Amino acid sequence: MSYQLNDQFAAATRQFADTAAQINRLTLENAQKAFGLQLATLEENAEATFAFLGEAAEVRDFDGFKTLFPKGVQVARESAERALSAGQEVFGSTVKTNEAIAGIAKSQVETATAKVQAEADKVVKTAAKTAKRR
Repeated sequence: MSYQLNDQFAAATRQFADTAAQINRLTLENAQKAFGLQLATLEENAEATFAFLGEAAEVRDFDGFKTLFPKGVQVARESAERALSAGQEVFGSTVKTNEAIAGIAKSQVETATAKVQAEADKVVKTAAKTAKRR
């Protein structure tokens, strides 16, 4: 009996460790993707901003500043759009990752429920056999 209990405990522990490893892998992949996307967006925004500042440094008269203002607004708008787009993509990726994790958890609960049900059925059958003998 003790050996059987230890064997069941070891199997449950292995299953838990495998599940935790799957969830960790999914989470790390999502974090890596999100970090890479945010970093790429930051790089694009910084390049656009420094290019604009380079142009601004070369302006020497008021007319130059008048033409520079719309360019500055355009750079700011494009940067905001890139940041928003990256944020939406990260959010979508995170939702998909969470759905995958929920699917793993659901399958684990279903498996555990099936095992408990099988054990309960076994106990009921054994009890019924024992009751018939008496």
